[in-house]
Amino acid sequence: MSTSQVNLDRESISPSTYTDVERGWINVKECSGHVPSASTGGNSTIPIIAHGHTFGRAATSNGKIANPGPAGAISFAATALLLSLFNVQAGGVEHPEVLVSMAVFTGGLSQFMAGMWEYPRGNVFNATLFSLYGSFWMSYATIFIPASGILAAYKDPLELSHAVGLYLITWTIVTAFFLFVVIRRNLALTVMLSTIFLTLVILSISQYSLAGMPILSSRVQKAGGVFGIIGSLLCFYIGVSELLAAELRPLVRLPLGVL
Repeated sequence: MSTSQVNLDRESISPSTYTDVERGWINVKECSGHVPSASTGGNSTIPIIAHGHTFGRAATSNGKIANPGPAGAISFAATALLLSLFNVQAGGVEHPEVLVSMAVFTGGLSQFMAGMWEYPRGNVFNATLFSLYGSFWMSYATIFIPASGILAAYKDPLELSHAVGLYLITWTIVTAFFLFVVIRRNLALTVMLSTIFLTLVILSISQYSLAGMPILSSRVQKAGGVFGIIGSLLCFYIGVSELLAAELRPLVRLPLGVL
């Protein structure tokens, strides 16, 4: 049986379905089984063309974009874990330059792309969260890239520490906004963002308030690293929970504690 392609226009579909087309997908159950095929003279399941893309039963479930949430959560968690391990000086590592590549591509690019995919799904919170934190990691990594000239511009180490402290304070405020919005969504996300908020507060104090006291600053930085490890593990939990939720027969389900 041959298939033909039919161009959709506003008159051939219902208003509710057209809204779905504008979003980049259509409800296959409503449209794919009721379009007459010229070759068969009757109704058959045929590919449907909308905005230059083919939609039909070969697409993902219901033709929708797959959930990018796990990719965004795990990207953030992995990068935050590595930074936190450096902050506690695990293995005697004191220089975080190895973090740059992971912050650019995993915490940055991967998470930013997850945020962009959340927009057509209509998930405003996740889209904003992932895209902004993705930009956070990329901008943080840029500080340590020699070609950026940022580190070289600061001749006084104390001034550099204050500048990084102000940078972290800014992102502490952003995280507080996210926490305010999500506080009644689910327990896991609320606790995770609370921990990340505390991590940024502690690291801001270490970089800004204690810049002239290296020993005390280092100890406070390690405390921030401990909170960061806890926050990253919680973020891993959320990402894996969403991965399992997407499976038809998951080995186990991880509750998020809906509030």
